[in-house]
Amino acid sequence: MSLALQSDKSTRAYALLAQRIEQWGFDGLSIYGDLGYQPPIPALMTTAAHSEQLRLGPACLNPFTMHPVEVAGAIAALDEASGGRAYLGLTRGSWLSDLAVGQRRPLAALRDTVAIVRRLLAGDTSGYAGTAYQIEPGFRLRYTPLRPRVDVLLGVWGPKGAALAAEVADEVKIGGTANPDMVRLMSSWLAERCHEVGRDRAEVGLVAGAVTVVDADGTAARDKARTEVAMYLDVVAALDPTVTVDPDLLAELRRLLGEGRHQDAGALVPDDLLDRFALAGTPEQVATQAAGLFEAGATRVEFGTPHGLESGTGIDLLGAEVLPLLRSTATSPTATPSTTTSPTSTHPTTDRVTADTT
Repeated sequence: MSLALQSDKSTRAYALLAQRIEQWGFDGLSIYGDLGYQPPIPALMTTAAHSEQLRLGPACLNPFTMHPVEVAGAIAALDEASGGRAYLGLTRGSWLSDLAVGQRRPLAALRDTVAIVRRLLAGDTSGYAGTAYQIEPGFRLRYTPLRPRVDVLLGVWGPKGAALAAEVADEVKIGGTANPDMVRLMSSWLAERCHEVGRDRAEVGLVAGAVTVVDADGTAARDKARTEVAMYLDVVAALDPTVTVDPDLLAELRRLLGEGRHQDAGALVPDDLLDRFALAGTPEQVATQAAGLFEAGATRVEFGTPHGLESGTGIDLLGAEVLPLLRSTATSPTATPSTTTSPTSTHPTTDRVTADTT
Protein backbone atom coordinates (compact mmCIF):
# COMPACT_ATOMS: atom_id res chain seq x y z
CA MET A 1 0.00 0.00 0.00
CA SER A 2 1.29 3.41 -0.92
CA LEU A 3 0.46 7.07 -0.55
CA ALA A 4 0.47 9.86 -3.13
CA LEU A 5 1.13 13.56 -2.67
CA GLN A 6 0.49 16.57 -4.87
CA SER A 7 3.58 18.50 -5.96
CA ASP A 8 2.62 21.79 -4.32
CA LYS A 9 4.58 21.73 -1.09
CA SER A 10 7.80 23.14 0.34
CA THR A 11 11.00 21.15 0.47
CA ARG A 12 10.76 20.96 4.26
CA ALA A 13 7.19 19.65 4.05
CA TYR A 14 8.26 16.83 1.73
CA ALA A 15 11.08 15.88 4.09
CA LEU A 16 8.74 15.67 7.08
CA LEU A 17 6.05 13.86 5.12
CA ALA A 18 8.47 11.24 3.84
CA GLN A 19 9.62 10.49 7.38
CA ARG A 20 6.06 10.33 8.65
CA ILE A 21 4.80 8.10 5.84
CA GLU A 22 7.69 5.68 6.24
CA GLN A 23 7.28 5.52 10.01
CA TRP A 24 3.65 4.51 9.59
CA GLY A 25 4.72 1.56 7.47
CA PHE A 26 3.56 2.46 3.97
CA ASP A 27 5.40 0.62 1.19
CA GLY A 28 5.75 3.51 -1.21
CA LEU A 29 5.28 7.19 -1.98
CA SER A 30 4.32 8.73 -5.30
CA ILE A 31 4.39 12.39 -6.29
CA TYR A 32 1.89 13.59 -8.88
CA GLY A 33 3.05 15.16 -12.11
CA ASP A 34 -0.07 17.22 -12.81
CA LEU A 35 0.31 20.09 -15.25
CA GLY A 36 0.98 23.47 -13.61
CA TYR A 37 2.31 22.03 -10.36
CA GLN A 38 5.97 21.61 -9.41
CA PRO A 39 7.80 18.89 -11.36
CA PRO A 40 7.72 15.70 -9.27
CA ILE A 41 11.39 14.73 -9.48
CA PRO A 42 12.76 17.49 -7.16
CA ALA A 43 10.19 16.57 -4.51
CA LEU A 44 11.08 12.90 -4.91
CA MET A 45 14.78 13.68 -4.47
CA THR A 46 13.90 15.28 -1.12
CA THR A 47 11.82 12.28 -0.06
CA ALA A 48 14.70 10.00 -1.06
CA ALA A 49 17.03 11.85 1.29
CA HIS A 50 14.58 11.53 4.19
CA SER A 51 13.51 7.90 3.86
CA GLU A 52 15.21 4.53 3.79
CA GLN A 53 12.67 2.00 2.58
CA LEU A 54 9.91 3.77 0.65
CA ARG A 55 9.59 2.89 -3.01
CA LEU A 56 9.51 6.24 -4.82
CA GLY A 57 8.29 7.39 -8.20
CA PRO A 58 6.51 10.06 -10.25
CA ALA A 59 2.84 9.53 -11.09
CA CYS A 60 3.46 10.34 -13.79
CA LEU A 61 5.90 11.80 -16.32
CA ASN A 62 4.79 12.05 -19.95
CA PRO A 63 6.69 11.82 -23.24
CA PHE A 64 5.22 14.99 -24.73
CA THR A 65 6.68 17.52 -22.30
CA MET A 66 9.81 15.49 -21.43
CA HIS A 67 12.00 13.75 -24.02
CA PRO A 68 12.79 10.08 -23.26
CA VAL A 69 16.48 10.89 -22.84
CA GLU A 70 15.60 13.42 -20.13
CA VAL A 71 13.21 10.91 -18.56
CA ALA A 72 16.05 8.39 -18.39
CA GLY A 73 18.33 10.94 -16.75
CA ALA A 74 15.72 12.00 -14.21
CA ILE A 75 14.86 8.47 -13.11
CA ALA A 76 18.53 7.48 -12.99
CA ALA A 77 19.18 10.43 -10.65
CA LEU A 78 16.26 9.47 -8.40
CA ASP A 79 17.36 5.85 -8.36
CA GLU A 80 20.87 6.82 -7.29
CA ALA A 81 19.62 9.26 -4.65
CA SER A 82 17.28 6.64 -3.17
CA GLY A 83 19.75 3.77 -3.24
CA GLY A 84 17.77 1.82 -5.83
CA ARG A 85 14.21 2.50 -4.68
CA ALA A 86 12.91 4.34 -7.74
CA TYR A 87 10.23 3.38 -10.20
CA LEU A 88 9.26 5.26 -13.37
CA GLY A 89 5.63 6.25 -13.84
CA LEU A 90 4.63 7.21 -17.38
CA THR A 91 1.34 8.30 -18.92
CA ARG A 92 0.18 10.17 -22.00
CA GLY A 93 -0.52 13.29 -19.93
CA SER A 94 -3.60 15.45 -19.42
CA TRP A 95 -4.59 19.04 -20.24
CA LEU A 96 -1.70 19.46 -22.70
CA SER A 97 -4.05 21.25 -25.08
CA ASP A 98 -3.66 24.21 -22.72
CA LEU A 99 -0.05 24.37 -23.91
CA ALA A 100 -0.87 23.72 -27.57
CA VAL A 101 1.14 20.50 -27.20
CA GLY A 102 -0.08 17.71 -29.43
CA GLN A 103 -0.32 14.08 -28.34
CA ARG A 104 0.04 12.30 -31.64
CA ARG A 105 0.28 8.52 -31.35
CA PRO A 106 0.42 8.43 -27.54
CA LEU A 107 0.87 4.66 -27.25
CA ALA A 108 3.79 4.77 -29.67
CA ALA A 109 5.32 7.60 -27.66
CA LEU A 110 4.96 5.59 -24.45
CA ARG A 111 6.38 2.44 -26.06
CA ASP A 112 9.37 4.33 -27.45
CA THR A 113 10.00 6.08 -24.13
CA VAL A 114 10.11 2.78 -22.24
CA ALA A 115 12.44 1.28 -24.84
CA ILE A 116 14.82 4.25 -24.88
CA VAL A 117 14.95 4.56 -21.09
CA ARG A 118 15.75 0.88 -20.74
CA ARG A 119 18.45 0.99 -23.40
CA LEU A 120 20.12 4.01 -21.85
CA LEU A 121 20.05 2.67 -18.29
CA ALA A 122 21.49 -0.63 -19.49
CA GLY A 123 24.31 1.03 -21.41
CA ASP A 124 23.01 -0.22 -24.77
CA THR A 125 24.56 1.90 -27.54
CA SER A 126 22.86 0.16 -30.47
CA GLY A 127 20.40 3.03 -30.94
CA TYR A 128 16.65 2.86 -31.32
CA ALA A 129 14.37 3.63 -34.27
CA GLY A 130 10.82 4.02 -33.02
CA THR A 131 7.80 5.62 -34.62
CA ALA A 132 7.67 8.55 -32.19
CA TYR A 133 11.27 8.83 -30.94
CA GLN A 134 14.68 7.71 -32.10
CA ILE A 135 18.23 7.73 -30.76
CA GLU A 136 21.24 7.26 -33.01
CA PRO A 137 23.63 4.33 -32.58
CA GLY A 138 26.47 5.28 -30.27
CA PHE A 139 24.41 7.63 -28.09
CA ARG A 140 24.71 6.85 -24.40
CA LEU A 141 24.49 8.35 -20.96
CA ARG A 142 27.82 9.86 -19.97
CA TYR A 143 27.74 8.24 -16.56
CA THR A 144 26.87 4.84 -15.13
CA PRO A 145 23.40 4.58 -13.57
CA LEU A 146 23.07 2.81 -10.25
CA ARG A 147 20.89 0.08 -11.75
CA PRO A 148 20.56 -1.04 -15.38
CA ARG A 149 16.78 -1.31 -15.03
CA VAL A 150 14.01 0.30 -12.98
CA ASP A 151 10.40 -0.79 -12.80
CA VAL A 152 8.03 0.96 -15.19
CA LEU A 153 4.43 1.84 -14.33
CA LEU A 154 2.05 2.91 -17.09
CA GLY A 155 -0.97 5.03 -16.20
CA VAL A 156 -3.70 3.83 -18.56
CA TRP A 157 -7.46 3.25 -18.58
CA GLY A 158 -8.28 1.50 -21.86
CA PRO A 159 -7.70 -1.88 -23.54
CA LYS A 160 -5.02 -0.57 -25.89
CA GLY A 161 -3.06 0.92 -23.01
CA ALA A 162 -3.51 -2.32 -21.08
CA ALA A 163 -2.19 -4.27 -24.05
CA LEU A 164 0.92 -2.10 -24.20
CA ALA A 165 1.44 -2.43 -20.45
CA ALA A 166 1.16 -6.22 -20.69
CA GLU A 167 4.06 -6.12 -23.13
CA VAL A 168 6.42 -3.58 -21.58
CA ALA A 169 5.41 -2.52 -18.05
CA ASP A 170 5.88 -3.85 -14.54
CA GLU A 171 2.74 -2.16 -13.20
CA VAL A 172 -0.43 -0.52 -14.47
CA LYS A 173 -2.10 2.28 -12.57
CA ILE A 174 -5.73 3.27 -12.98
CA GLY A 175 -5.48 6.78 -11.61
CA GLY A 176 -8.67 8.14 -10.10
CA THR A 177 -10.61 4.93 -9.46
CA ALA A 178 -11.94 3.20 -6.37
CA ASN A 179 -14.14 0.99 -8.55
CA PRO A 180 -13.69 -2.79 -8.16
CA ASP A 181 -15.49 -3.34 -11.48
CA MET A 182 -12.89 -1.25 -13.30
CA VAL A 183 -10.10 -3.17 -11.58
CA ARG A 184 -11.63 -6.47 -12.71
CA LEU A 185 -11.97 -5.19 -16.27
CA MET A 186 -8.39 -3.95 -16.40
CA SER A 187 -7.18 -7.26 -14.97
CA SER A 188 -9.02 -9.14 -17.70
CA TRP A 189 -7.48 -6.95 -20.41
CA LEU A 190 -4.02 -7.53 -18.97
CA ALA A 191 -4.58 -11.27 -18.73
CA GLU A 192 -5.73 -11.48 -22.35
CA ARG A 193 -2.74 -9.61 -23.75
CA CYS A 194 -0.24 -11.35 -21.46
CA HIS A 195 -1.53 -14.67 -22.78
CA GLU A 196 -1.14 -13.46 -26.37
CA VAL A 197 2.50 -12.39 -25.89
CA GLY A 198 3.45 -15.35 -23.70
CA ARG A 199 3.97 -13.36 -20.52
CA ASP A 200 3.00 -14.45 -17.02
CA ARG A 201 0.10 -12.24 -15.90
CA ALA A 202 1.56 -12.21 -12.38
CA GLU A 203 4.52 -10.19 -13.68
CA VAL A 204 2.32 -7.10 -14.15
CA GLY A 205 1.08 -5.37 -11.00
CA LEU A 206 -2.22 -3.51 -10.95
CA VAL A 207 -2.56 -0.30 -8.95
CA ALA A 208 -5.81 1.45 -8.06
CA GLY A 209 -5.42 5.00 -6.80
CA ALA A 210 -8.00 7.63 -5.93
CA VAL A 211 -8.90 10.67 -3.87
CA THR A 212 -8.83 9.58 -0.25
CA VAL A 213 -10.49 11.34 2.69
CA VAL A 214 -10.58 9.56 6.04
CA ASP A 215 -11.80 10.93 9.35
CA ALA A 216 -13.52 9.74 12.52
CA ASP A 217 -16.44 11.84 11.27
CA GLY A 218 -17.30 9.74 8.23
CA THR A 219 -19.97 12.12 6.99
CA ALA A 220 -17.58 15.07 6.98
CA ALA A 221 -14.96 12.96 5.22
CA ARG A 222 -17.38 11.93 2.49
CA ASP A 223 -18.62 15.49 2.04
CA LYS A 224 -15.06 16.69 1.47
CA ALA A 225 -14.43 13.82 -0.93
CA ARG A 226 -17.55 14.79 -2.92
CA THR A 227 -16.12 18.26 -3.47
CA GLU A 228 -12.78 16.80 -4.58
CA VAL A 229 -14.37 14.27 -6.90
CA ALA A 230 -16.72 16.82 -8.48
CA MET A 231 -13.69 18.70 -9.82
CA TYR A 232 -12.53 15.82 -12.00
CA LEU A 233 -15.54 13.53 -12.37
CA ASP A 234 -16.26 14.81 -15.88
CA VAL A 235 -12.83 13.64 -17.02
CA VAL A 236 -12.47 10.33 -15.19
CA ALA A 237 -16.05 9.07 -15.47
CA ALA A 238 -15.73 9.17 -19.25
CA LEU A 239 -12.75 6.81 -19.00
CA ASP A 240 -14.57 4.13 -17.01
CA PRO A 241 -16.72 1.91 -19.25
CA THR A 242 -18.31 0.24 -16.22
CA VAL A 243 -19.94 3.48 -15.03
CA THR A 244 -22.70 5.53 -16.62
CA VAL A 245 -23.18 9.07 -15.32
CA ASP A 246 -26.33 11.06 -16.01
CA PRO A 247 -25.41 13.72 -18.62
CA ASP A 248 -27.66 16.22 -16.87
CA LEU A 249 -25.68 15.70 -13.65
CA LEU A 250 -22.40 16.31 -15.46
CA ALA A 251 -23.80 19.44 -17.09
CA GLU A 252 -24.90 20.81 -13.74
CA LEU A 253 -21.52 19.97 -12.18
CA ARG A 254 -19.76 21.87 -14.97
CA ARG A 255 -22.04 24.88 -14.44
CA LEU A 256 -21.48 25.02 -10.70
CA LEU A 257 -17.74 24.48 -11.00
CA GLY A 258 -17.57 27.21 -13.63
CA GLU A 259 -19.18 29.55 -11.09
CA GLY A 260 -16.67 28.52 -8.44
CA ARG A 261 -19.34 26.74 -6.38
CA HIS A 262 -17.30 23.64 -5.65
CA GLN A 263 -19.14 22.57 -2.50
CA ASP A 264 -22.50 22.91 -4.22
CA ALA A 265 -21.18 20.77 -7.04
CA GLY A 266 -19.89 18.17 -4.62
CA ALA A 267 -23.25 17.98 -2.87
CA LEU A 268 -24.75 16.63 -6.11
CA VAL A 269 -22.45 13.58 -6.22
CA PRO A 270 -24.48 10.59 -4.99
CA ASP A 271 -23.03 7.96 -2.66
CA ASP A 272 -22.82 5.19 -5.24
CA LEU A 273 -20.89 7.41 -7.65
CA LEU A 274 -18.63 8.70 -4.90
CA ASP A 275 -17.68 5.13 -4.00
CA ARG A 276 -16.55 4.51 -7.59
CA PHE A 277 -14.09 7.39 -7.62
CA ALA A 278 -12.97 8.01 -4.03
CA LEU A 279 -11.96 6.20 -0.86
CA ALA A 280 -13.89 8.12 1.75
CA GLY A 281 -15.38 7.83 5.22
CA THR A 282 -14.28 6.45 8.56
CA PRO A 283 -11.13 4.30 8.77
CA GLU A 284 -13.34 1.20 8.73
CA GLN A 285 -15.16 2.39 5.60
CA VAL A 286 -11.93 3.23 3.77
CA ALA A 287 -10.36 -0.09 4.77
CA THR A 288 -13.42 -1.95 3.48
CA GLN A 289 -13.24 -0.11 0.16
CA ALA A 290 -9.52 -0.81 -0.21
CA ALA A 291 -10.05 -4.47 0.66
CA GLY A 292 -12.63 -4.63 -2.12
CA LEU A 293 -10.06 -3.35 -4.60
CA PHE A 294 -7.57 -6.00 -3.52
CA GLU A 295 -10.26 -8.68 -3.83
CA ALA A 296 -11.00 -7.44 -7.36
CA GLY A 297 -7.38 -7.96 -8.40
CA ALA A 298 -5.40 -4.89 -7.38
CA THR A 299 -1.89 -5.66 -6.18
CA ARG A 300 -1.47 -2.18 -4.72
CA VAL A 301 -3.85 0.52 -3.51
CA GLU A 302 -2.57 4.08 -3.51
CA PHE A 303 -4.25 6.56 -1.17
CA GLY A 304 -4.39 9.90 -2.96
CA THR A 305 -4.70 13.44 -1.70
CA PRO A 306 -6.11 15.12 0.36
CA HIS A 307 -6.07 12.07 2.74
CA GLY A 308 -8.21 13.72 5.42
CA LEU A 309 -10.02 16.86 6.48
CA GLU A 310 -6.43 17.94 7.15
CA SER A 311 -3.64 16.15 5.30
CA GLY A 312 -1.53 15.34 8.37
CA THR A 313 -4.50 13.99 10.30
CA GLY A 314 -5.58 11.90 7.33
CA ILE A 315 -2.13 10.37 6.90
CA ASP A 316 -2.04 9.52 10.61
CA LEU A 317 -5.44 7.81 10.45
CA LEU A 318 -4.45 5.87 7.34
CA GLY A 319 -1.28 4.70 9.05
CA ALA A 320 -2.67 4.07 12.53
CA GLU A 321 -6.03 2.53 11.66
CA VAL A 322 -6.52 1.72 7.97
CA LEU A 323 -3.24 -0.13 7.36
CA PRO A 324 -3.63 -2.42 10.41
CA LEU A 325 -7.21 -3.22 9.39
CA LEU A 326 -6.11 -4.15 5.87
CA ARG A 327 -3.16 -6.21 7.05
CA SER A 328 -5.32 -8.00 9.59
CA THR A 329 -7.85 -8.84 6.89
CA ALA A 330 -5.09 -10.06 4.59
CA THR A 331 -3.72 -12.53 7.14
CA SER A 332 -6.88 -13.78 8.86
CA PRO A 333 -10.38 -12.55 9.55
CA THR A 334 -9.74 -13.06 13.25
CA ALA A 335 -6.13 -11.84 13.34
CA THR A 336 -5.20 -9.14 15.81
CA PRO A 337 -4.27 -5.87 14.06
CA SER A 338 -0.56 -5.18 14.22
CA THR A 339 0.56 -2.43 16.55
CA THR A 340 2.02 0.71 15.03
CA THR A 341 4.24 3.19 16.79
CA SER A 342 3.19 6.79 16.33
CA PRO A 343 5.73 8.99 14.56
CA THR A 344 7.60 11.38 16.80
CA SER A 345 7.83 14.16 14.21
CA THR A 346 5.30 16.96 14.31
CA HIS A 347 2.58 17.31 11.72
CA PRO A 348 3.99 19.02 8.61
CA THR A 349 2.24 22.09 7.34
CA THR A 350 0.87 21.40 3.88
CA ASP A 351 -1.03 23.47 1.35
CA ARG A 352 -4.38 22.46 -0.05
CA VAL A 353 -3.96 19.60 -2.50
CA THR A 354 -5.98 18.21 -5.38
CA ALA A 355 -6.58 14.84 -6.97
CA ASP A 356 -4.48 12.80 -9.35
CA THR A 357 -6.28 12.51 -12.65
CA THR A 358 -3.49 11.13 -14.81
